[in-house]
Amino acid sequence: MVSPLKDKIAIMGVGYTKFGELWDKSQEDLMVDAAYEAFNDAGIEPKDIDAIWVGVQYFFTGLSGATATEPLKIFGKPATRVENFCASGMDAFRNACYAVYSGDIDIALACGVEKLMDAGSKGLPGFDQFGHPVYGNVSAPGMFALMATRAFHNWEWTKEDLARVAVKNHYNGVAHPKAHFRREIKIEDVLNAPMIAEPLGRYDCCAMSDGAAALIVTRPEIAKQYKHKDDFVVLKGNGMAVETVYPYYKPSFDFSEVPATIKAAQAAYKAAGIKDPVKEIGFAEVHDCFTITELLNMQDLGLCKKGEAAQLVKDGFTAIDGEFPINPSGGLKCFGHPIGATGCRMLVEVTKQIQGRADGRQVERNEVGMAHNLGGPYTVCTVTILGRP
Repeated sequence: MVSPLKDKIAIMGVGYTKFGELWDKSQEDLMVDAAYEAFNDAGIEPKDIDAIWVGVQYFFTGLSGATATEPLKIFGKPATRVENFCASGMDAFRNACYAVYSGDIDIALACGVEKLMDAGSKGLPGFDQFGHPVYGNVSAPGMFALMATRAFHNWEWTKEDLARVAVKNHYNGVAHPKAHFRREIKIEDVLNAPMIAEPLGRYDCCAMSDGAAALIVTRPEIAKQYKHKDDFVVLKGNGMAVETVYPYYKPSFDFSEVPATIKAAQAAYKAAGIKDPVKEIGFAEVHDCFTITELLNMQDLGLCKKGEAAQLVKDGFTAIDGEFPINPSGGLKCFGHPIGATGCRMLVEVTKQIQGRADGRQVERNEVGMAHNLGGPYTVCTVTILGRP
């Protein structure tokens, strides 16, 4: 059944900071910069906001809805902190959409922020604090190295196949003024880079980063009264799925697919009334925390059959001028991954692509776009489809 939310939720303004090692900015600075860019883009003032949902993963970035209300000085209104691993930002957006659809909220701020670099850690913080009480935990590169090894075994993929993903995304990221990394690379650079978790090398992994992103969410009849009255973007469908947080201790888990992505995508397609995503969706921003993840995402999102993703990338299917561009912004590979901000950033990218005003490389087939946000040890996924009214 098509979701009752389809075409009933409008994005009337967006904003985001540059992503990177932002030593001169606090999380409050980032939140203000992203939110005020969104306010200005929408043509509203902070006082027009009725409620806030803010995606944050780590306690040292901020606790409670005050992570947004304090720096923005928006008090006396509902504000909720959303934490759902790396999918926190898109989950914040999802909650804002339901609130606006209910009719109780007219204009909501959906945002995400993370200040990771000040933590001074090597890799994502917290991996020695949480995990299985007996077996411990595995690093993020280690988790996805297991999937790469399985893919190499199942479909005879190679390190060169992974490298093509990195090369493509870096080519796209060069053109984006807000990307963390803006330098083209070659396959040889990827293959010769230091190893992080076999078979994933440095260029197969996204970086840690600081950043924030924000979206102003309302109903179409309200959006028609503001700055983007002629080109606001609407929600077509959203799907979310949460699986086990300990997949590597589950005997039936075979590391060749991410069930959360498959189920979230199916729910999003059903909500949007989409039967053939390749034909009905023009492009996608997907969660490429590692190069292997982007390849598996293609298959789990139903863009191709199992085992076909690597060849499609080689053939240019996902290039900026290909049949189905993936990560035209440069993806996490070029932006890094400030956890709470990533999902919102993807939605900002998709919104601006649909409006024909991408900050980086613009795709041609831009009527409908998709964003895919994956979190945890393949645990939680949110897929959002946006389009023109």
